[in-house]
Amino acid sequence: MRRESREKVFQTLFMMDALGVGPDEAIPLFALASDPPSDAGYYAEAVRGVWERLEEIDALIGEAAEHWRVGRMTLVDRNILRLGAYELSLGSDIPFAVAINEAVELGKRFGAEESGAFINGILDRIYEIVREKTTAGESA
Repeated sequence: MRRESREKVFQTLFMMDALGVGPDEAIPLFALASDPPSDAGYYAEAVRGVWERLEEIDALIGEAAEHWRVGRMTLVDRNILRLGAYELSLGSDIPFAVAINEAVELGKRFGAEESGAFINGILDRIYEIVREKTTAGESA
């Protein structure tokens, strides 16, 4: 159920990025072309959550992807990473292994041959960064 909704979140983020529109335009537009997500609450929350924290998420991806600029990544990889980073850093009810695995599977399905490994490496690093910041915040 969540896997199918996660795929629709990715597709909506991809469309938003490609068309330069926000969730208020993209969600109804996507609904015209697709069946409704099975977990509509998660879908809407994730699409809007990524949009509202896009700068923060892109900065986190940029920090983790040391030799890659976010703007130079493919639309597929960039938006899968945005969803994965959102789930790792802000979607607290999702275990990190699940978030990473689901993102890697999306990369394998929709991306290039090397997308799964690329996404895995960056999200592993994002998890380390988030964990380091959380640990530092708790000890302060």
